[in-house]
Amino acid sequence: MRKIKYKKGRKVQPTLLEYTGTHTHTKTETQLFVYDNHELTECEDFEVDALASNVDWSRINWLNVHGLNSVSTIQKIGAFLSVDNFMMADILNTTKRTKLDEYHEVLFFSIKSLLPVEHSDNIAAEQISFLLKKNMLVSFQEKRSDFFTHLRERLRTHSGIVREKGADYLLFLMLDAIMENFYITIENEEDKVEELINQSKLNSNPKILEQIEKHRDNYNFLKRSIIPLRDSLYAIKSIKDDNVFNSIEAQNFTFFERLHQKSLELLEQIDYDMTTLESASNYYFALQSHKMNEVMKTLTVVSVFFMPLTFIVGVYGMNFDNMPELHWQYGYFIILAVMLVLLLGMIYYFKKKKWY
Repeated sequence: MRKIKYKKGRKVQPTLLEYTGTHTHTKTETQLFVYDNHELTECEDFEVDALASNVDWSRINWLNVHGLNSVSTIQKIGAFLSVDNFMMADILNTTKRTKLDEYHEVLFFSIKSLLPVEHSDNIAAEQISFLLKKNMLVSFQEKRSDFFTHLRERLRTHSGIVREKGADYLLFLMLDAIMENFYITIENEEDKVEELINQSKLNSNPKILEQIEKHRDNYNFLKRSIIPLRDSLYAIKSIKDDNVFNSIEAQNFTFFERLHQKSLELLEQIDYDMTTLESASNYYFALQSHKMNEVMKTLTVVSVFFMPLTFIVGVYGMNFDNMPELHWQYGYFIILAVMLVLLLGMIYYFKKKKWY
């Protein structure tokens, strides 16, 4: 089970901005898209000092940030959007759960993106955060990845309706792309669990049980990541008529409702898979118990076969003078024959009763 660890320094200094993730060597890079239905401007290796001169509030602006090591760069973005310091701290603190908040007309959304690690049973987690204000969306990624490659291509080629919609619709598309990774991760887990169940039917290696517990931890981790996402999306869905999230247009709330439905589907699938995994665990223990019962049954049958023979041997092992059979010329062979007939008779009887 993965445990969340918090730094004590944050409790003492709540305004301290510090990146707490694992990608500490990733260089902070920014990319700016400014577009509308007729025109697109793309700036690679964008310098955040030039935000004021490049952002066009009459058009849609998307600033994508790769790498969170440059705290000064993150602070400049926050200062440009007049974002409160606690939101900036949540962007840099990757130990926090999925969160949705709106303060001073700035919508903050953070989400965990999960993907399976190649050649491993582990799951890689990355926090992706968003700031939405009017016609501007800022996305923060811990490292460079291809989550939004297809969105960039759609912007460049004017595919679909993305350039006809606002920044809130772009946020929906990004959240949808991240949630697709949950499906990929769950499908990968299901393939491994299916293989694990097949292995458990062929052998009783204790390592199979260890792998079952590992995948159970993975499913619990997935569930812990999706539940707060479901709650955040439900918050958008449930208060769409209360004018709480001013950064989201009324006609676009329906798209976030779809994401909420996806989160419910993901949780239902995880519950089903965990039930399957529990069945695999029960099957493993049942198989172990069955094998143990078969062994005990065999040992019991063998013991019963030799009980009368042991009795006969014990009788003739007593040191009494008046035992006529001891003086028979063929007494030894007669007793052996009696023991053999008795043994064969018991074997035949047990076989007829299907006791072994």
